[in-house]
Amino acid sequence: MKIALIVEYEGTRYHGSQIQASVPTIQGELECALMMVTGERIRTSSACRTDQGVHAKGQVVALRTDSLLPPKTLAQALNYYLPDDIAIRDAFEVNDGFDPRRDALSREYCYYIWNSATPSPLLRRSAYFVPRPLEIAAMNEACQALLGTHDFAPFASSLNGRKNTVRTIYRAGVVREGDLVTSHMVAHSFLPHQVRHTMGALVKVGLGKSDVTAFYEILRSKKPAAAGPALPPHGLCLLKVNYPGGVK
Repeated sequence: MKIALIVEYEGTRYHGSQIQASVPTIQGELECALMMVTGERIRTSSACRTDQGVHAKGQVVALRTDSLLPPKTLAQALNYYLPDDIAIRDAFEVNDGFDPRRDALSREYCYYIWNSATPSPLLRRSAYFVPRPLEIAAMNEACQALLGTHDFAPFASSLNGRKNTVRTIYRAGVVREGDLVTSHMVAHSFLPHQVRHTMGALVKVGLGKSDVTAFYEILRSKKPAAAGPALPPHGLCLLKVNYPGGVK
């Protein structure tokens, strides 16, 4: 049986989602819990690779198992063994050919900024603190440059020999609710660190350290890593992965 899991996690203490030797990862914890529940050594695959410190609300993970447990029951059993910063929110039986990465139509990310004169202890692990006021209108004007299909090499930190740096952004915008500023981006896929580098450039615009014209010029330059430093990972969250007709 092939199963898809919807996984939520706080990434603070993990070295990313993908399994690595001798360090805690989301995949490592999931596969350990699967062993406890099913007695099987199961290798999982996910829709997206999240970096160290990045969170997720709707990561999609697929696996094969010989267990006779229904998917919902399996999810409940996994939650018993998983640490309290990882949880299975839902589980479905999927067709045998389902690939969580290749079958995805789009990925949705949010980056959270606490924009206040004083920090928020409650949000210190999930929102980046910016004490100076951000100009949201200017940030949204810059976001218009991102929409559509472009070469996003300027917003990637490391291409690792990657030849295709063209991506399509379906949605990009910034909203403020009180002191919390949220940027929501939706694309078919993203380059390594693309959202965090984009946010670094947008915050410069919002603080008046750069302007919309300069932001457009960065995108048009096609120069790798031209956008400058990325914002820290703890403000980033994978919200959702979308599939034709949903996960199936």
